[in-house]
Amino acid sequence: MKDCPNYVTARDILMARVCTVGTERAPLDSCFMRVLAKDLIAPEDVPPFDRSPYDGYAFRSEDTLTASPDTPVTLRLLEEIPAGAVPTKTVTAGTAVKILTGAPIPEGADAVRMKEKTVFTDETVTLFAPAKTGENIIYAGEDMKKGGLIAHRGSRIDTGTLGTLAAQGDTLPEVYRALRVGIISTGSEVTEADAPAAPGMIRNANRHTLTAALLKEGMVPEYLGLTRDDRDAIAGLIREGLRRCDAVLLTGGVSVGDYDLTPAAMEDAGCEILFRGAAIKPGMACAYGVLDGKPVCGLSGNPASSLTNFYLIALPALRAMAGLNEPVPREITLTLRNEFRKKSPNTRLLRGRLDLSDGTVGMILPKDQGNVVLSSTVGCDVMAVVPAGSGPLMAGTKLKGFMI
Repeated sequence: MKDCPNYVTARDILMARVCTVGTERAPLDSCFMRVLAKDLIAPEDVPPFDRSPYDGYAFRSEDTLTASPDTPVTLRLLEEIPAGAVPTKTVTAGTAVKILTGAPIPEGADAVRMKEKTVFTDETVTLFAPAKTGENIIYAGEDMKKGGLIAHRGSRIDTGTLGTLAAQGDTLPEVYRALRVGIISTGSEVTEADAPAAPGMIRNANRHTLTAALLKEGMVPEYLGLTRDDRDAIAGLIREGLRRCDAVLLTGGVSVGDYDLTPAAMEDAGCEILFRGAAIKPGMACAYGVLDGKPVCGLSGNPASSLTNFYLIALPALRAMAGLNEPVPREITLTLRNEFRKKSPNTRLLRGRLDLSDGTVGMILPKDQGNVVLSSTVGCDVMAVVPAGSGPLMAGTKLKGFMI
């Protein structure tokens, strides 16, 4: 067991001990933000045939070489091809076809002119400028060539991937199973949010903040219950969570007080403790363990602390379990829009809002960054890392950070 590692070491220790969940075939309508379990290769060209992007006329470009406003070219119409129909005629010298948006280009034709740029009757079309070969033709495979890579294994199915799967007729893609994560709340002073708060009691916010964070990731949160500071009761809920879920999150009882029983309960449930504490602020108090590739993440009872630790250490491991090929958030450089006056003896995480108002990547800090100030997380979508040993920070300071 390692005591109080830095957050990168802690994250890597945990990620090295978890197991990726299995895969399944899922209906396309339920696949948004799911994770692909294999490289997505195009089985056919999209579009599958050359087609017209406009309502207009298809013809041979060589027939229009001499066309001009003074010497227009008039072509005889062979047929009309609406979208969804198949051409029955071959375009030959001096002929053309009326074609609608999305319809296949007939054999012999190599250009299309929008009807707004022609003069036409039921039997002829007149052109006033030459056309180039390929003008206004969408060629087969222009969107995606057969055998081309659409998306990598381990990437999320976003709106573009979802539409491309539909265009390929792949309505049951292979994806990783949605990760099921159990949530346990502990603390004799904690009551549920819908219960009256008696003197000395606080409402359970952690259950709901973690549920929201997991849902945002496409994971399935399962609330396992609230227990008082009782070692046996906590251990029992951990065992139940490991039986029903792929991972377990707990809040409360991870410091060093007389009633901080979560680490001992984790061991009672059969977990190997990987490390206790992390060299970050907020979120230093924590205990992480593992059993059979399933992580048990003991987070602080302080809401802002638990969320910070969750984003830094727990979430990358959960993403790896869910099959993501980039589980660690991408690093960005942020410019502080306002000052931060405190010193940072240890690595500190600042939460804030992304600001692009001046064309640069900035971060607006809420007034209070305290461990228990949950309200300061409202609207926050980015975190910045303050290196250990830093003094007060002026507005304009550049820091490394990541989106949340």
